[in-house]
Amino acid sequence: MTPTRSPLPMQGRVVAVAGATGSAGRATVRALAAAGATVACAGTDPRRLDALLDATRRAVPGATVVGQVLDLLDPQAAGDWSDHIEAEYGTVDGLIHLVGGWRGSKKFTDIDLSDWDFLHDQLVRTLQHTTLGFHDALLRSPRARFAVVSAAGAAKPTAGNACYATAKAAAETWTLSLADSFRTLVAAEAATSTDEPERAAATILVIKALVTDEMRAAKPNAKFAGFTHVDDLADTITDLWNRPAADLNGQHLWLTPR
Repeated sequence: MTPTRSPLPMQGRVVAVAGATGSAGRATVRALAAAGATVACAGTDPRRLDALLDATRRAVPGATVVGQVLDLLDPQAAGDWSDHIEAEYGTVDGLIHLVGGWRGSKKFTDIDLSDWDFLHDQLVRTLQHTTLGFHDALLRSPRARFAVVSAAGAAKPTAGNACYATAKAAAETWTLSLADSFRTLVAAEAATSTDEPERAAATILVIKALVTDEMRAAKPNAKFAGFTHVDDLADTITDLWNRPAADLNGQHLWLTPR
């Protein structure tokens, strides 16, 4: 008798990953695909995007993973991406924002404000465009999750890290506003709906910094104290759908000691 195969925990879920070709994105796409999700990936470099798709399909045979080259600084492109995913797969159950970047200086007076322009675009503007573009589609899902990665430095900025910390703090504030929109709009439907009272959640994942196996191999004596491995970040993201929205919406999940 052939044993019954247990369904994968993310089977039937459709998740978009922005910034999919970075180290965190690659780990997250692989983890979501291994859990059974359909993963729609966005990146700006077609070669890196193709490499991500190939690597994921090799690591997870049978994975449904697709990619699209997008400039998320274009609000129309972000909205069209959401519309395309929903039209193709019938739902958008998650958006993971992993668009990153860093700029800093040794001293406060050495700050170059062009760094702020770069970080504002990368960390804030892409977040604004994707969340505005995906907002309604996420609310149509019976169990939607949004996550953005922030940094412990947003709450304790250092002198030379002012631009980065300010951008991360802005991203957190924007995400909390998204969480309030989810809470308010879903609550308005609760009286006539049998769905989970807070079925949509926007969550902030807080790290000190990320580490990969390659980084550890390159510096075998480094401790990387307080760093979060990209695989652990990916596992935390995948687990969001196992947790009640009410426990996640508008919350900071710390992946490093406070």
